[in-house]
Amino acid sequence: MKFTKMQGIGNDYVYVNCFQETVEHPGEVAKLVSDRHFGIGSDGLILIKPSDVADFEMDMYNSDGSRGAMCGNGIRCVAKYVYDYGLTDKTSITVNTASGIKYLDLTIEDGKAVQIRVNMGAPILEPFKIPVISEKEIVLDEPILADGKEYRITAVSMGNPHAVTYIDDVKGLDIEKIGPQFEHHPIFPDRVNAEFVKVLDRHTVEMRVWERGAGETLACGTGACAVAVASILNGLTEDEVTVKLLGGDLKIYWDRKENLVYMTGPAEVVFDGEIKLPDFK
Repeated sequence: MKFTKMQGIGNDYVYVNCFQETVEHPGEVAKLVSDRHFGIGSDGLILIKPSDVADFEMDMYNSDGSRGAMCGNGIRCVAKYVYDYGLTDKTSITVNTASGIKYLDLTIEDGKAVQIRVNMGAPILEPFKIPVISEKEIVLDEPILADGKEYRITAVSMGNPHAVTYIDDVKGLDIEKIGPQFEHHPIFPDRVNAEFVKVLDRHTVEMRVWERGAGETLACGTGACAVAVASILNGLTEDEVTVKLLGGDLKIYWDRKENLVYMTGPAEVVFDGEIKLPDFK
């Protein structure tokens, strides 16, 4: 199987051009290629496919083999791939995902896509749609118990569920301990991505993220969008926010008049390669 490893501010995936390749048992392939000791090493597998409803389709799998709905950093890399590898010459494209069609604008330098702006759509705040178990109209700064301690969360979906929590010390957080407590908390029937956030000023926040099915990653695009929305709803920031992640920065803007969230950030190719797959049965 030929592949390209790509990363968006450290959120790395193995990409396969399914215009040329056929990938059977993608969940098993995802687990194999994601292994950082015996595989290629990644946060998951993303298949770039033809689409009947958009220019391309993104089919993503987490490192544990589970299917993902949406990845903001991953979709920016899809845009770079299809432009840089000659699948399109358009600088505005549509990509179908499990959470709907996304609209992307590419900034080109020296014939390569270097920055991608993604219309991530409207944030979902209704608890049953996120999903999160709650009787409230929205889950805004609500208490939950995890590991014997009370935390306050704001729940947002950007195509996948997020629980945003504000803390004083992001860098010193024992995320390996608390992350799974959030991911598997009983109020999240489909598990959850947990973001732990410190507000630096009205335009800047820093965060770490524990992703369901992947553990801590260096970046999460949908998570950064959820953090921006939560920060605005809680009155902590303005509508345009720089989100500082372990892998780099993303610029997020929530156009509240149109109720659309825009994410801007880079995408890079790490290397191309080929791997022999076992006979999955």
